[in-house]
Amino acid sequence: MLRAVPRALRLPRPWRPFQARGCASDGAAGSPEIQVRALAGPDEGISEILMNRPRARNALGNVLVSQLLDALARLQEERQVRVLIFRSGVKGVFCAGADLKEREQMSEAEVGVFVQRLRGLMDKIASSAVMGLIETTRGLLPGAGGTQRLPRCLGVALAKELIFTGRRLNGEQAHSLGLVNHAVAQNEEGDAAYHRARDLAREILPQAPIAVQLGKVAIDRGTEVDIASGMAIEGICYAQNIPTRDRLEGMAAFREKRPPRFVGE
Repeated sequence: MLRAVPRALRLPRPWRPFQARGCASDGAAGSPEIQVRALAGPDEGISEILMNRPRARNALGNVLVSQLLDALARLQEERQVRVLIFRSGVKGVFCAGADLKEREQMSEAEVGVFVQRLRGLMDKIASSAVMGLIETTRGLLPGAGGTQRLPRCLGVALAKELIFTGRRLNGEQAHSLGLVNHAVAQNEEGDAAYHRARDLAREILPQAPIAVQLGKVAIDRGTEVDIASGMAIEGICYAQNIPTRDRLEGMAAFREKRPPRFVGE
């Protein structure tokens, strides 16, 4: 006999692998470096991407980047996904940055292609959480947008200092500089940052999806241009939000003194 399971009692769906086409994992045969799962119950609408490349400390190599881009492309087509959490399956490590051992084996042309793909990935994630740009200590230049994103976060002088020295920052130092929004004390399981991210995702989840999406576009694109152009981008995003059902629902809920029921339309 079939029966509906109450939403609050549903378990998180299992992890599912995303094997990028035309790539072979550098781990065990067929072992995916990226896995995805959708949460359920009160967390329905939150999806998680797990990076799991333990031998390379989740370094961004060709396979991991390909699988990550593939996962992001598929998740963008899933309307029910409202918030995305990135997490590590490697204890004590989030991401070691670009895979320098792999890069050493690339030709100059291959390096150029890889860096372009890495920039595209950073643009999709739109993440400015930088714990250290150590490329100059290896004779390299930050190549995934670091020389452009860091000055926008910290100012030119401090960005130069961090890039020129290759200094590594701990969580508290990154938090004090404004590179990360939150720094949390580690717990025994080693997943305190994940739980903080999940709490934040739960705060975002009930908000109007289209308004959140357009707000993200306005901020990301607006900070790339001068203030006048940024205001124009904001106006375009605002105009796109006006005819949505969610805006009308938000106004009605405010008028009727009840929680809004957003549907993403």
